[in-house]
Amino acid sequence: MAKLTLQDLQRLPKTDLHVHLDGSLRIPTILDLAEQQKVKLPADSVEGLRPFVEVGDDCKSLVEYLRAFDVTLSVMQTYESLVRTSFELAEDAAKENVRYLEVRYSPILHQQKGLTLHAIVQAVLEGLGQAERKYNIKTGVILCGMRHISPDISLRLADLTVAFKNKGVVGFDLAGAEENFPAKRHKDAFGRVLQNNINCTLHAGEAYGPESIHQAIHLCGAHRIGHGVRLIEDGDLLNYVNDHRIPLECCPSSNVQTKAVKKMADHPIRLFYDLGLRVTVNTDNRMVTGTTVSREFQVIHEELGFNLEEIKEVIIMGFKSAFLPYALKRALLAEVVHELKAFKPGSLESKKEQL
Repeated sequence: MAKLTLQDLQRLPKTDLHVHLDGSLRIPTILDLAEQQKVKLPADSVEGLRPFVEVGDDCKSLVEYLRAFDVTLSVMQTYESLVRTSFELAEDAAKENVRYLEVRYSPILHQQKGLTLHAIVQAVLEGLGQAERKYNIKTGVILCGMRHISPDISLRLADLTVAFKNKGVVGFDLAGAEENFPAKRHKDAFGRVLQNNINCTLHAGEAYGPESIHQAIHLCGAHRIGHGVRLIEDGDLLNYVNDHRIPLECCPSSNVQTKAVKKMADHPIRLFYDLGLRVTVNTDNRMVTGTTVSREFQVIHEELGFNLEEIKEVIIMGFKSAFLPYALKRALLAEVVHELKAFKPGSLESKKEQL
């Protein structure tokens, strides 16, 4: 198998369908926002703050992984901070040739300084819109209910999703700690979203078993599954997911850090792909996990044996799984397929020398 470099993978057009805004800030931006807002952080330098917001592979669990968000959320309570962090996330993605980005977050977590839910959504859409105008990237927003917060709040957020339908919000999700917080408690929120013909995805099968995925699909109507690594434990459900082409939003490095899988060699994305499931590769949290989409592809290339043709197929699955209207998706896919066919590994410098 010919080895692909990180630069090769950065040149490929890509999607990121599962990325949390509050886990994908730039560390210097956190420091800058904290200074502006007079927020006390656990450290006042990039290297000092890094251990508090980048978890590394010695993270013990999903619960420990989620502690980094206490820091990020402390500086994401103003309209301006949400515009800036949204823009920077899309900018960072565009610079590694992510062409379609779906940013997810829970507006309810950004109200500590009195922002309304509508203003919070508007701020993120404004930041993403600025990036779309500056870079070759399309974006969408997914609003998240939280498993550990009241189902009534999820219903409010579902109504907010409906209010912003066709205005930049493309879907609804349920995030947060999985164990002891079953998705079925929030099924009314998903019912509201589905009744309004809006897409939904759902974190499931990460820190809890296949029953979580079963609830996501059969009780909440999920069109995609966030993570889904525990699907490997239920062959019958796996076949159902495969037969119905329900995409899996795989986040390999994050899954190792949260101990959803013990080590990268155990990650089921290789088996899922070989069985024909629709798998996509995503960052989850660019800063907390310390990754990019290109690095995630490098990981599955080097550690799970995905070759260039397989990576191209996974990239196409990403675009096919996007929460986009069919006509837009088809046009974007045609453009990407043309680029992938013409793609040749090797640095741009070597290509210039050949010319």
